[in-house]
Amino acid sequence: MQPEQAVAADTVIDTALAELAAGEQKWSRLPLAGRRALLDRMRTLTGRHAREWVEAAVRIKGLDPASPLVGEEWLSGPYAFATSLTAVSRTLESLERGVSPLANATFGTAGGRVTVRALPAGLYDELLLSGFRAEVWLQRGVDAVTARAGAGLAQLDPARTHGIGAVLGAGNITSIAPLDTIYELIAHNRVVALKLNPVTDPLLPVFEKIFAPLIELGVVRVLTGGPEVGGQLVRHERVAHVHMTGSAVTHDAIVWGTGPEAAERKKAGTPLLDKPITSELGGVSPTIVLPGEWSTADLEFQAEHIATQRLHNGGYNCVATQAVIVSADWPQKDAFLAALTAAVDRAPNRHAYYPGSDHRVAGARTSYPDARRLGRGGERLLVAGLDPDMDEALFTSEYFAPVLGIVELPGSGAAFARAAVDTANEKFTGTLGVNIVAHPDTVAALGTEFDTMIERLRYGTVAVNAWTAVGYLTPTASWGAYPGHTLDDVQSGIGVVHNAWLIDGIERTVVRGPFRPAPRSVLHGEWSLTPKPPWFVSNRTAARTGRLLTDFAADPRWTRLPAIFASALRG
Repeated sequence: MQPEQAVAADTVIDTALAELAAGEQKWSRLPLAGRRALLDRMRTLTGRHAREWVEAAVRIKGLDPASPLVGEEWLSGPYAFATSLTAVSRTLESLERGVSPLANATFGTAGGRVTVRALPAGLYDELLLSGFRAEVWLQRGVDAVTARAGAGLAQLDPARTHGIGAVLGAGNITSIAPLDTIYELIAHNRVVALKLNPVTDPLLPVFEKIFAPLIELGVVRVLTGGPEVGGQLVRHERVAHVHMTGSAVTHDAIVWGTGPEAAERKKAGTPLLDKPITSELGGVSPTIVLPGEWSTADLEFQAEHIATQRLHNGGYNCVATQAVIVSADWPQKDAFLAALTAAVDRAPNRHAYYPGSDHRVAGARTSYPDARRLGRGGERLLVAGLDPDMDEALFTSEYFAPVLGIVELPGSGAAFARAAVDTANEKFTGTLGVNIVAHPDTVAALGTEFDTMIERLRYGTVAVNAWTAVGYLTPTASWGAYPGHTLDDVQSGIGVVHNAWLIDGIERTVVRGPFRPAPRSVLHGEWSLTPKPPWFVSNRTAARTGRLLTDFAADPRWTRLPAIFASALRG
């Protein structure tokens, strides 16, 4: 950055933070009803400008506007944001009436912990996400009475604000930065300076339109610029707290600095950043495939499922599956791996839009020269034969690119399940999300061993026959790393976001989905009417279904449902 640019950036930041300091006073005086009205206006604006949002995302990611892959941008962009605004608004409405957001929640127990059902949260969820469930697990010792009393977080005392929060936005999923901004504002009662990732700068005009109610009040400012601007922002004396989404490398550069001095600071426990920071940092996410007796249709569907977990958004997801753990003794192992290879190979080709992707794929090719090159241009890598007893690069480096590894472990039944959990917990960097794929008969046969498997997995979101991204799309679920990380060993980050019921004392979210899509699910005794999910990279009507779902999220009406169902069934 040139000196004159640095001066200009300083001026922009100083002005924004001064305006936010004044806005904080207005926010402290704004009652819950007023805050809820602002969120409701934003939901309307999200629907009004959703197409602009998606068109900007399509340009950023180099997608064909006519491709079904555009559905990813509808669902992970305006749809996710609109559903969250609705859920947070309802939470504020409950608090306004003096009622806990969890007053009508369904509580349960699992693994010695109290759980809260987050999905389905209403009849619309029952219809649109039939067969999918999610539970928020509370930390040990947090009972239902305590959870009800603490739900609401900083909005339990809305007049008590907590300064200015700096949010460093992500460059991959376009709803991350807006969602993090709302969480900082509502859950922590901090006004927000949002600094966009340069990849998403083209979304600035859209975000300014959608955030207009909060910008006009002076409680949100949206900034652009490179790492230098972000560095100036987080170090500014007016900023009380930092939240970021990105890599652990970026986190450590912010907290400890770079070079030999950073290592010395970490050793001495004297961080360069003199204020608290929360984060969501991704990692190496595994999918565990439990051996069972699958039909050919099961093999093909779950192969597409796991290919989606890796290739959705081109592989540029914090929770993209990077390693698949299978049983070496599973009689259907070869058939499954053949189906998975074919699914990865035939998935739609797409532009490698995220900076550094080609370099990371080239690094994987160097580490694994025998990897299979798949896709039309050979841009996807499938790495077989990974040794679970070695410190493989694929276990410790988040490639953030279309690279998928296969790990084979001996055994079957409970012995394999235990070994797979040990491998997931001990070998892979990060604790953001883990997936389990298991035939219903296998789950039933394992019984309490399967419950123990879930309990033992140290991940912020555990998904069974679903992708952990369903947890991301569920506004009342939590999103973040498994608790317990520290600044000097941050792994997948510290703290949670989303969490629209503003629950305190969260440990994790557990998501469950149907093993088969409808109508096969019903024919085999699973209560699910969901066909191939619209987030599958192989879904032919994903773009239309995503748009219809977004229209519904921005303005929920029964009359919108038939068109959604019709489009979904054709997918």
